[in-house]
Amino acid sequence: MPYTADTPLLDTVKSPADLKRFSDAQLEQLADELRRETISAVSKTGGHLGAGLGVVELTVALHAIFDAPRDKIIWDVSHQCYPHKILTGRRDRMGTLRQENGLSGFTKRSESPYDPFGAAHSSTSISAALGFAVARDLGGNCDTGHGDAIAVIGDGAMSAGMAYEAMNNAGHLKKRLIVILNDNEMSIAPPVGALSSYLSQLYAGAPFQDLKEAAKGAVSFLPEPFREGAKRAKDLLKGMAVGGTLFEALGFSYVGPIDGHDLEQLLPVLRTVKDRAHGPILIHVVTKKGKGYGPAEESADRGHARGKFDVITGEQKKAPSNAPSYTKVFADALMQEAADDPMVCAVTAAMPDGTGLDLFAERYPSRTFDVGIAEQHGVTFCAGLAAGGLKPFCAMYSTFLQRGYDQVVHDVAIQRLPVRFAIDRAGLVGADGATHAGSYDIAYLANLPGFVVMAAADEAELKHMVATAVAHDEGPIAFRYPRGEGQGVELPERGEILPIGKGRMIREGSKVAILSFGTRLGEVLTACEALEAKGITPTVADARFAKPLDRELILRLAADHEALITIEEGAVGGFGSHVAQLLAEEQVFDHGLKFRSMVLPDIFIDQASPQSMYDVAGLNAEQIEAKVLDVMGVASIGKRA
Repeated sequence: MPYTADTPLLDTVKSPADLKRFSDAQLEQLADELRRETISAVSKTGGHLGAGLGVVELTVALHAIFDAPRDKIIWDVSHQCYPHKILTGRRDRMGTLRQENGLSGFTKRSESPYDPFGAAHSSTSISAALGFAVARDLGGNCDTGHGDAIAVIGDGAMSAGMAYEAMNNAGHLKKRLIVILNDNEMSIAPPVGALSSYLSQLYAGAPFQDLKEAAKGAVSFLPEPFREGAKRAKDLLKGMAVGGTLFEALGFSYVGPIDGHDLEQLLPVLRTVKDRAHGPILIHVVTKKGKGYGPAEESADRGHARGKFDVITGEQKKAPSNAPSYTKVFADALMQEAADDPMVCAVTAAMPDGTGLDLFAERYPSRTFDVGIAEQHGVTFCAGLAAGGLKPFCAMYSTFLQRGYDQVVHDVAIQRLPVRFAIDRAGLVGADGATHAGSYDIAYLANLPGFVVMAAADEAELKHMVATAVAHDEGPIAFRYPRGEGQGVELPERGEILPIGKGRMIREGSKVAILSFGTRLGEVLTACEALEAKGITPTVADARFAKPLDRELILRLAADHEALITIEEGAVGGFGSHVAQLLAEEQVFDHGLKFRSMVLPDIFIDQASPQSMYDVAGLNAEQIEAKVLDVMGVASIGKRA
């Protein structure tokens, strides 16, 4: 079926209210059109495809039955929200998805009243929905009014403790709250699907308080061929961590499992729940990531996060690059070290592909651990591994490591355990925007006693830092590196162990010194080329370490130059602040040193290309050049051609 086919029903939808006039048969047609529209839109912009395709029918059913925005539909993580955006008045802007000044790839309160709660990290939806339910019952003042609170959460997100904390609280408060567990990992055999269909009919026809008893007796009413399948389903649910028994123990009524791609099941169940539910209820919906698009269904990640792609073949359109990605360099370097040291192991939190640990796992499966979406557990698990004599590498994105910060402090730093933190996606990340920007790890790690904090200026330096981390047993150590391809530098055959707390000189100059921490070093050197044409030759050094600082290097730069500028891809309170503290303690400012610190500004920067985001941040070569001219008292000539 061509993905440019006509969409006659979808063309008439301007808001979810338009779905109320469709018959159930028309809603099925609408779902087909919505799936094609989603595929077409994402093929042009890139983005999270598989998750959205998996909830097309569920999205249609929710908007057909409930009354958004009065009813609050909260999508956990919200990377599955593209069909929701199309149905809520944003179809004509889908071509701007994840682009500068365009639609966010996640739900965003400032974007639409149909996005009642913003997200991008997982496992927050039930807590937020419970907040809306309590606000409703206490007469909270909400512009769109208060109705039902509905959390749609995936089975992966349910692996995080926060989801269970919220459910425990919801069961205690006994507020009317609807949680839809979007289970897109468990496959249902045909007998189980038949049981689901049969139960959904019972649910639709029975008073709500009788649903539980109806489910208990359902097996005896099934045709003989399906009874064994139903028994297996019941046994499976009993053994599952997300089975009905557990949810009921937390105070939730449990309905399911039902086929999340079958509107004949979804619609009657949601109608019954809307009309008759009391207290918290969980609806277990089984879906398939990438549903309805072959290339997504067949890919290993079910089309999780894609660049632009050919809609017919599914082939992604990637710009050619001669440099490996930082993530690949990290994975290769770690495998190289692990070959010589059997104590090296690796831990990630549901991001094996994103962190490169899928490659490590292929070679060292017994030394690789994916803890699920559970960063807090992952950090403390690493602490236990380190206390037990292993050399754990905790590989997480900067923005996800934030979720385990208490454990970093309490379980790792205070005990001075040698956990190695490999911090991917440091700095600004482009299309994912502020929610995924690695802006704060320098500040939140460098303030901890005994921590070593490094940043790689290029992929060769990253390889050295992996080797350094393996050799460091005196306490926790972290190294950060960005998303995307490296600088294209020659890689050493083997990483070298760096002396802790020592930077390196890149080039000698006069009058002004630039001390770079991280991958802005390339922009610094580009700026220096332009400055040399103006007769200014800066000294450039790569700090390598934000903690411990290279005191000798910093004080020499301060003594030998009129001005010192630090540059980092992090927020205020990080590397530059530590340098300023050192200079103040040593009374260097008393001798007239001009000091400037170039950091990320005190704002959340929306999605755009990384180049544009760094322009907003003021950390590209042109702004570095302007900063040097300003501190030297030379008038800037403005933008270069």
